[in-house]
Formats: sequence, C-alpha cells, structure tokens
Amino acid sequence: MIAMSKITEDGRFKLTFVVAEQCLLRDFLKQHQLSKRTITATKYNGGQLLVNGVERTVRHKLLANDLVTVIFPAERTSDGLRPEYGKLTVLYEDEAVLMIDKPPGQSTIPSHDHPTGTVANDVAGKLLKEGIPATVHVVTRLDRDTSGVICIAKNRHIHHLLSEQMIATGFYRQYSAFVEGHVNQKRIVIEAPIGRKEDSIIERRVREDGQYARTDVEIVKHFTVNGFKYSQVNLVLHTGRTHQIRVHMQSIGHPLIGDDLYGGSHALLNRQALHCSKLSFKHPLTGESMECESKMPKDMSFLSIDEDNQRRT
Repeated sequence: MIAMSKITEDGRFKLTFVVAEQCLLRDFLKQHQLSKRTITATKYNGGQLLVNGVERTVRHKLLANDLVTVIFPAERTSDGLRPEYGKLTVLYEDEAVLMIDKPPGQSTIPSHDHPTGTVANDVAGKLLKEGIPATVHVVTRLDRDTSGVICIAKNRHIHHLLSEQMIATGFYRQYSAFVEGHVNQKRIVIEAPIGRKEDSIIERRVREDGQYARTDVEIVKHFTVNGFKYSQVNLVLHTGRTHQIRVHMQSIGHPLIGDDLYGGSHALLNRQALHCSKLSFKHPLTGESMECESKMPKDMSFLSIDEDNQRRT
C-alpha cells in the first residue's frame, strides 16, 4: 500500500497508511518495512505511533480503514558534518528523496583531506535552512573527480528502504566516459572480481579473491586528436564496487583519460573522464519509476568534438 508522506510543522518526517485488513500494529509496521530498530527509536526518541490520531502501542489491534501515522523522531546532523551553504544543482526533490547533479572536483562526503565544501555539507545547510532536523543520508556517492547524478535520502527510514532496494534489485546506473585507445568491440561485458591492491589503501585491482563485479560497456565513437587515440563509451554498472569502472577499463587495456591512479594520461583532461549520466530506481514510498539524467560537464563534452572543431574552439 502506498504511504502518504509529509513534513510536520516542526520539521519531522511523517508517513500515513490506510489499513486494508485487521492485524496488530506491530505486524502492520513490519509489513511496511519499518525495522524493529526504527520502531523502537520512534517510540522512545521523540517520535509517535498513531492510530486514527491516537497514540498506540505496537500490540494495538488494527481494523480495516484505520489510519496509521508514523511520525519519525527529529534527527541530528552527524558529528563532524558542518552545515554549509554552497550551490546545489537539484534535479528532483520531494519529502523523501533529493537528487543532486554533482560537479567534478567536489567530494560527496567529508574526509580527512576534504572536511568541508562537500555535497553533504551543502545538503546539511539546505536542510537546516528549511527547518528540517535531519542528517544527510547519501545513498549513491561518486568519487571527488567524477561528476553526475547522486541520490540522497532525507531521513533514516527512506535510506533503509533505498538500501534494501539496491541489495534486492539494484539501481540502474549509466555512466559516460572517455577511455584511452580505440576499443575494437562494439559491446563488452566485463565480469571480473575486484579487491584491494596489496600495497595501497586506496587502489583496487582485479583479483581472483575479490568481490564479484560486472560492468557493461558500449562504444559510442572513436576519436584521434594530435595522434592521441581515444573512445567515448557508455557504461552500465550491475554492481557497485569501489573504483569499479576505473579498474575494469584499466583491466582491458583502456584506462580512463585523466585517471593517473589507474594509468590514464593527463594529455587531454586532468581528472578521470567519468560522468554519471543517468540514475533510475523505484520511489521508496510510491513504487513509481524515478529517473534523473545529467549532461556531461564542459571539460568532458569538449572531448566529444572532432579534431578539426577542437582546433577552432
């Protein structure tokens, strides 16, 4: 059954359901994927479980057409995440989900090297400004130098639902990239396990004892500029291993342009030429198909211009 979502006057997230048949409230909440941990937090940390507007325990017996309302506790911004007010390019937003078009050169979440200026910092500032007491729940993230669509849940329960969806059916994630050399095959399916490189905490490589990983590759066009050969490709991820596209393309001898960590040259671009162009999934509350697209940024789109036009640009 579809849940109706709303933000309360004090900024808390609220879901309302219509009961179809008699059952206990506890079982009803379980049917709607509210975990035991979430229910406990709702009861004891400032949330409410209401039936027809009256607060009830999970042992309450529901009748058909009852209205069940779950008001989730206010969340607190994570320690170390300082709200900031940088520019965000919002592709889609509702009470549950926020889709952002991330530019290259911006980290998704804070790290030791980049504690501020991240997408998460700016989203925390946006939520604070709008009076929504929540932390930032990043569902899909991109490397600092990778651009494109990312998905953020606006509360813990929605994050849980989207994470479960990713495990069960996956998101559809399409990327655009430019790789070194002319890739001869029109389509390639790369199924190669990925694990950590022995002497590095950052690098990954294809290794037999790694985690299963699959990337589908489709060649769009070949280019030659000043004798440098490269290919434009579209890629679809079936798994989400760290640096998956970068490692897989290196493993077949076609590293991403600009990706010096995995053998790519900076001759045409000083960051990896990788962009998340499309992200699709089912909305966690309505079940409707969601799809967000993003155009390649200028530094990458320049690579798709033929040599004569590049010289004139």
